[in-house]
Amino acid sequence: MSATKRTHRFQSSHHLTELFGQNDRHLAQIEQALDVHLSPRGTAIALEGESESVEMATLVLEALHERLASGQEVTPGDVDGTLRLALGGVSLGEHDMDRHLRIQTQKRTIAPRSPAQADYVKAMRDHELVFGLGPAGTGKTYLAAALGVSMMLEGQVDRIILSRPAVEAGERLGFLPGDLREKIDPYLRPLYDALFDTMIGEQVMKKLESGEIEVAPLAFMRGRTLSNAFVILDEAQNATSTQMKMFLTRLGESSRMVVTGDPSQVDLPKGAQSGLIEAERILGKVKGVRVIRFTDADVVRHALVTRIVRAYNQAEGGVPGTGRGGKDEGNA
Repeated sequence: MSATKRTHRFQSSHHLTELFGQNDRHLAQIEQALDVHLSPRGTAIALEGESESVEMATLVLEALHERLASGQEVTPGDVDGTLRLALGGVSLGEHDMDRHLRIQTQKRTIAPRSPAQADYVKAMRDHELVFGLGPAGTGKTYLAAALGVSMMLEGQVDRIILSRPAVEAGERLGFLPGDLREKIDPYLRPLYDALFDTMIGEQVMKKLESGEIEVAPLAFMRGRTLSNAFVILDEAQNATSTQMKMFLTRLGESSRMVVTGDPSQVDLPKGAQSGLIEAERILGKVKGVRVIRFTDADVVRHALVTRIVRAYNQAEGGVPGTGRGGKDEGNA
């Protein structure tokens, strides 16, 4: 593959400071990821490197510039996400991103930051039941909550229901101080965090009070039919087989259900079967169901988190890059 030089010109200098980043930090990210050399020159930028890398760098710069022109910000995380999508072969065109991938919430527009996240968003839009499986930090719960908020704001669903097994307390909550809500809230906090990050706080509280948003432990789902709702079960690896079947059969008309979890991090008592692992095996090929698997390559928190996940996988005998341990992979 031959080396190539190209000059890419922007129509004006508007947004270029934000595009390049403080001390050209964003350009350095692109250079390191694609092995290209970038030199800003007024309203243009010179690119040098292998022809395919130069082409990809141009597409990344154009996508980030379009993002800024549409009124959104560009952070190092956004640069990293755009690079992941480009390297994964996902189209970066503004039309494609708006139509298939972007999630509009009250506080921000959210776009996937890896090919697996892009597949996940598409799956949640197109399927009634989606399983998002993989390690922490891959955006499984956050993207699901964001899409639920977006669909509620657009009138596609009437309510959002978020649930988790309270297995960290062994379902024995009586020894904790306070009423039932005070006992279970610590285990549901990550779900609240996702809501407050995508909606105005005052609106979150109003919808919690009205029941349009419900955050409840898994045990509270028994006997209900969840219609016209966006339903999320988080940390589902800690649901038993009986609980999982109970939850999945709550799905009602005009609803979407998303089940997230990490099959390699089961906290159930020894000998108890994870309902998530069983459901993946039984339902993986059922019409209307989609399973999206994330790996440590999809971790979108601090870069160190990715290295931590990989190190633990290797220490526990897992296959690097899978985000799952060897024992759980055999059970899935």
